[in-house]
Amino acid sequence: MKKLLISFIIFHLSFCPAGAQEPWSLERCIDYAVSHNISIEQYRLRLEQQQIQLSNARNQRLPDLNASASQNFSFGRGLTAENTYTNTNTSSTSFSVGTGVPLFTGFQIPNQIKLSRLNLEAATQDLEKAKNDIRTQVAQQYVQALYDMELLGVARRQVSIDSAQVARLQALLDVGRASRAELSQQQATLAQSQLTVTQADNNLRLALLSLSQLLELDSPEGFTVEAPANLSQLGETVPSNLPQLGEALEVTSAAGAVPSSWGRLEGALRPEVQAEEIRLRATENSIKIAQAGLYPTLSFSAGLGTNYYTTSGFRSDPFGKQLKNNFSQYLGLNLSIPIFNRFQTRNSIRQAKLERVNQQLQLDQTKKTVYKEIQTAYYNTVAAQEKLRSSDEARRASEDAFQLVQAKYEQGKATITEFNEAKNNYLKTESDLTQARYEYLYQRALLRFYQGEPLRF
Repeated sequence: MKKLLISFIIFHLSFCPAGAQEPWSLERCIDYAVSHNISIEQYRLRLEQQQIQLSNARNQRLPDLNASASQNFSFGRGLTAENTYTNTNTSSTSFSVGTGVPLFTGFQIPNQIKLSRLNLEAATQDLEKAKNDIRTQVAQQYVQALYDMELLGVARRQVSIDSAQVARLQALLDVGRASRAELSQQQATLAQSQLTVTQADNNLRLALLSLSQLLELDSPEGFTVEAPANLSQLGETVPSNLPQLGEALEVTSAAGAVPSSWGRLEGALRPEVQAEEIRLRATENSIKIAQAGLYPTLSFSAGLGTNYYTTSGFRSDPFGKQLKNNFSQYLGLNLSIPIFNRFQTRNSIRQAKLERVNQQLQLDQTKKTVYKEIQTAYYNTVAAQEKLRSSDEARRASEDAFQLVQAKYEQGKATITEFNEAKNNYLKTESDLTQARYEYLYQRALLRFYQGEPLRF
């Protein structure tokens, strides 16, 4: 039974891949993650909840309508129609319909509507913040997968070089121009290179697994990513048009903003700052809602009613006749003037004002956090830019050195140890260059993302 179950699982994973067989682009990964991420779905639900809250606030202006019916029975001594007391049983049936309309609530209803509308706007920005978070996470894991893919290619090239040298030494050994020790040494090097390929392949599988889990895919089988078309050009022509730090990160003390070329932090650039700005404006309405308790309230009411009444031992009019004769209507105005409510209104106002101060601090903290993120991204991009240039120069130099040592080795003027040392240095600089390329690729994309551009390579 266990073998059958395992076979079914392997069959399912093999023939039901999580996504299409063609490589996924970064844009496709981001779009899929935004559409399927559970956290983002939760933020969408919170947004819908705020829409319902806004609808409830608006509906407070509408009149209500209530209908009631009651049946009462009374037993024992009671007052009769002749104004005397006697032991009797009575019953009564009543029907009523009433409505009420708030005329003035101390501006509580309009401020509650404004508060709900601002909460809806803040929830919208929270949703966009959640999308931005998943976008950056996907991009970071995407770059990791590409990097591991390149390392696997470097490791395979190393195996190819070592395999060729093993074959060459075997041929030389056959004609007596190489020793068994040299061949054994190169075979050991080949085995180590093959181990490196295995480790690189495992790292790539794990990176693709992490990315597929981030995308909420059912399985990583058949899932792979595509490298940017211009990747090989990085290092040959490294852009040098990054803005100066003073230009890119100048934040005004009043607005917490960067220059117009970078957008305002509370504008369309960073939704987390917008959300806190909106919540700060909402605290003003919360204070006004609390202050509504200081004002009198005025409401209008109207209704219709009738009843049916019987007393045991006495003759009663028929049910329909009583309902007709007892039919009544009423209109009313109700004015409520607050005088003393144990300081609840005063404390509510003080609490709302404290919430405003706390929200201002939260806004300042968010602005500082975003500023530090942009500052870090800028310095990381500058560092990655310089690292890419240096890595490219080191790779070119080590490639030239390897080619010279290889030529000398083939002419018998260099040992196998010197050959392997030059080869390892060359392959290491290739790995370093690959890492520098992807690091710069990600940091540059992240920096542009902070400028309001889509996250792409």
